[in-house]
Amino acid sequence: MIAEKMFPVDMRKILRIIDGAMQTFNIKSHLPSFVAGVLGGVVSCVLVGTVAFVVIGADDLQSRIREALGITTSVVPVVDSTGEASDVVSVVEAANPAVVSIVISKDVPKMEQYNPFGSFFGMPMMQRQNGTEHIEIGGGSGFIVSSDGYLVTNAHVASDSEADYNVFLNDGTEYAAEVIASDDQLDIAVLKIEGDDLPYLAFGDSDAVKVGQSVVAIGNALGEFRNTVSVGVVSGLSRSVTASSSQGDVEELYDVIQTDAAINPGNSGGPLLDLSGKVIGVNVATSMQGENISFSLPANAVKTTVESVRETGSISRAYLGVRYLQVTESMAEQNSLAVDYGAIVLRGDDGSLAVIPGSPADKAGIEENDIILEVDGEKIGEDSPLAYVLRGKAAGDVVELKVVHDGEEKTVQVTLEERPEND
Repeated sequence: MIAEKMFPVDMRKILRIIDGAMQTFNIKSHLPSFVAGVLGGVVSCVLVGTVAFVVIGADDLQSRIREALGITTSVVPVVDSTGEASDVVSVVEAANPAVVSIVISKDVPKMEQYNPFGSFFGMPMMQRQNGTEHIEIGGGSGFIVSSDGYLVTNAHVASDSEADYNVFLNDGTEYAAEVIASDDQLDIAVLKIEGDDLPYLAFGDSDAVKVGQSVVAIGNALGEFRNTVSVGVVSGLSRSVTASSSQGDVEELYDVIQTDAAINPGNSGGPLLDLSGKVIGVNVATSMQGENISFSLPANAVKTTVESVRETGSISRAYLGVRYLQVTESMAEQNSLAVDYGAIVLRGDDGSLAVIPGSPADKAGIEENDIILEVDGEKIGEDSPLAYVLRGKAAGDVVELKVVHDGEEKTVQVTLEERPEND
């Protein structure tokens, strides 16, 4: 009955096929076991949810029985964004040597218990420091981006300026790493190890990524299982999420790639690869409320950061020089604003000026209470705040701002400058 409900089977048709096969292959003497084997295989398929047949004598018989059951099976190759079949194993083998595990260690106080009252029975024990000890305090993932040893990870992985960072290649080779630069807004850090002719990964074009294309994630899962591989698809693009760390730090991530490839704690900073082996994202966060919902920073933004560090030794940040709040519908309604989107230029809570004196915004005539609506035609909204849009610009770029000033829209040209180090 189960088989009939799951698979409407015309048994007479199957028996005619079997009889023809027995005539062809002269297996009449094995009829009972043959029929039992075929029917047993059919029932097993239903119970375990897989399609599996034992081939007895000929591939043609197998295909004809499948046809009688109304079952069609095919092998669907995993494809990359170009539509060409690709071998995940080959991608992993090529990428693995350049993916690293990062071990974070630090001198921490070494505590001991003691009783300040001597050995009196029942007196509580207390703790005091007895020197320090160098221990492992965390871990993450990363990947090498140049043959001379530059590598990428998340800023939150390399955020402790007092910690030591050691990098382990997949073959176990260990290197001491130095943090060269860190961008907390993008959550990217660039580290350096000393080496020559190191394996490295190339960046792909994250703007060309398609929903549904196959991807591979590699990283130091749980800080314990080096170069763990998971495979999935791109499940969404241009996501905006709020992410928090185990230490309670919170950051806003914009324009990130969503994937269902398994990404776990410790995978932070590892690559998300397309099936040509190019890096299309840097794994950064995973949802704790859902399953198979993880996020990666788009490679194009990361690539710009890496190029800046390699060329100048620091991360170049375009600087406008305003303090602002994101305009929302509720804010616009409560304050009778002319628009319900954009960035309104306001003083800080501590009274700090809305427009920094001598800044590009000041030179262009931007004033307090102006609302910046667009930058080079890109609308400033909750999913694309001003800081995020400016992140894609470079010092020296001339940008066009659409601004509401005294209730009227106007267009202003601003030449962006390098962000001051203390800003």
